[in-house]
Amino acid sequence: MSFSEFFMNYSGVAFGAIGAALAVILSGFGSARGVGMVGEAASGLMVEEPEKFGKSLVLQLLPGTQGLYGFVIGLLALGQLSADMSLAHGFYILISCLPVAFIGWRSAIAQGRVAVSGIMLLAKNEAQSTKGIIYAVMVETYALLSFVISLILLNSVSF
Repeated sequence: MSFSEFFMNYSGVAFGAIGAALAVILSGFGSARGVGMVGEAASGLMVEEPEKFGKSLVLQLLPGTQGLYGFVIGLLALGQLSADMSLAHGFYILISCLPVAFIGWRSAIAQGRVAVSGIMLLAKNEAQSTKGIIYAVMVETYALLSFVISLILLNSVSF
């Protein structure tokens, strides 16, 4: 079998798998980075005020949701893969995974930065800590929108 025959026969599944992998890898990378940044800031706060652990944990968990969105989209994309799928179908899966992959990646890092500021707010004025959570949740809106569009794209066209 020549390369061109191999490519034409199996490129659909390869492109689909790349889409699933990107959804999981990029959103997971962003979440790991965001959660890590907030964890570092929260750990510094715990040295001085360990009683604020619960409130700081909420802020730390927020950037982790993008990784979950990417994981769900990756699983849904994997469920559509088959060895005999067309190139068009595989490419469509790849494109469908890109919103959650890229928006999840960047929004998790941005949400991590906002949540770090929320940790600083918690450290200085605990009564205002809910406002820090609200600010961080606002970034989540764009991750959620990208998750929804990826979900709709994956389920809207049948091949």
